[in-house]
Amino acid sequence: MRIARLAVLVLATACAALAHAQANAPERAIATFAGGCFWCMEPPYDKLDGVISTTSGYMGGFKRHPTYEEVSRGVTGHAEVVQVVYDPKRVSYEKLLDVFWKNIDPTVKDGQFCDMGSMYRTAIFAHTDEQKRLAEASRAALEKSKPFREPIVTPVVAASEFWPAEDYHQDYYLKNPLKYQYYRNGCGRDARLKQLWGAAAGGGK
Repeated sequence: MRIARLAVLVLATACAALAHAQANAPERAIATFAGGCFWCMEPPYDKLDGVISTTSGYMGGFKRHPTYEEVSRGVTGHAEVVQVVYDPKRVSYEKLLDVFWKNIDPTVKDGQFCDMGSMYRTAIFAHTDEQKRLAEASRAALEKSKPFREPIVTPVVAASEFWPAEDYHQDYYLKNPLKYQYYRNGCGRDARLKQLWGAAAGGGK
C-alpha cells in the first residue's frame, strides 16, 4: 500500500513539474538552419503549426552587413540560412530538426543540389546549449538510422550574428511562385531528396 502511494506521489510530482515547465516555457524561441538556397528552406517551416515566422538571411561569416552579391561570391564566409521564430509550446525543436534533415542532402560538404560553394553549405546553428545537445543527438541518431550509405557531414555549430537578406529574397516562393518552382525543379532538389529520404522527403510540407 505504501509503495502504491509512493508511486502516485512520484507521478503527481513529475506531472506537476512538467506542467510548471510548460507554463514557464518561453512563448517564442529562435532556431537557425543552413540548408542551401534559403528560398527553399522557408516553405517547409512556414507550413508547420507553431512556427511564427521565417526569415532568409546570412550567418557564419566575418563581415558585418553582408549583401547577397558578396555572400554569393563567397567573400564573406557566410552561409545562406533560414531563421525560424517558433512557439515551443506548439512545436518542438526536435520537430524543427526533423524537418531540417528531410529537406537537405547532409552528405555534401560545400553545396546543395545544383548550388555549389561554402555559402550553400549545410549547418545547424545552435543558439543555446540545449539546442546544441538536441542537434548533436539528432545527428547521432540519424547516422544510425539513415536510409543511405554516405556519411553525414552537416555540422552543429554555435549561432553567430544573423543578417536578414534583402527584401526581395523574403517569401520568394510566394512572391514568385513560377520562378521559384522552375528553379527548384531545375536544381534537382526534390529528385535528390526523394532519392535520399524516400517518402519522408521534405518533412513538414
